[in-house]
Amino acid sequence: MPLTVLLVDDEPLVRAGLRAVLEAQPDITVVGEAADGAAVVPLVRELRPDVVAMDVRMPLLDGIEATRAVLRGAERPPKILVITTFENDEYVYGALRAGADGFLLKRARPEEIVHAVRLVAAGESLLFPAAVRKLAAEYGSPAARETLERAALTEREEQVLRRMARGLSNAEIAADLIVGTETVKSHVSAVLTKLGARDRTQAVIAAYESGFVAPG
Repeated sequence: MPLTVLLVDDEPLVRAGLRAVLEAQPDITVVGEAADGAAVVPLVRELRPDVVAMDVRMPLLDGIEATRAVLRGAERPPKILVITTFENDEYVYGALRAGADGFLLKRARPEEIVHAVRLVAAGESLLFPAAVRKLAAEYGSPAARETLERAALTEREEQVLRRMARGLSNAEIAADLIVGTETVKSHVSAVLTKLGARDRTQAVIAAYESGFVAPG
């Protein structure tokens, strides 16, 4: 089955460009479009896309609130890929904190767009570059540090979390630690459970905000 994508952006040319790039791939289908975040929840319920590629700045409902609305309103929410003009945009970080799974620059090359959609759909790696890591560290707080301390991660789980924070996939972590991929999946699952994180992105945000991992 092809990956299904919903495009959400208030610029028709951006939507048209993304559609052209994605539909050129045999394994990706664009199932719908919307011009504002306010239309996302009903479309997600109707179309059940695997991925929502969503602009972070829109006139009625921005990508942050639209992300929250999708996660609240969908029984099996799609992956959310935030689209932005600037990688150090605090709106992007707000959307990631709200539950988005990664982000894509509007100036990205076609192959980068396709890779981003496949990456967030798989859920085994992150789009979390240096500029966003720096923002995460700036949001550090005692509460984040307490959460990590309470999690009482094992030494191996800490090793896995550090590599997750670098954006490594499960296969890359397995190769780096010289263990099996299934073992890494078990460790990732344990890390998410102990941190109370919905997904990898939320776990990595906790790692940076707590100071457990430093940007750079």
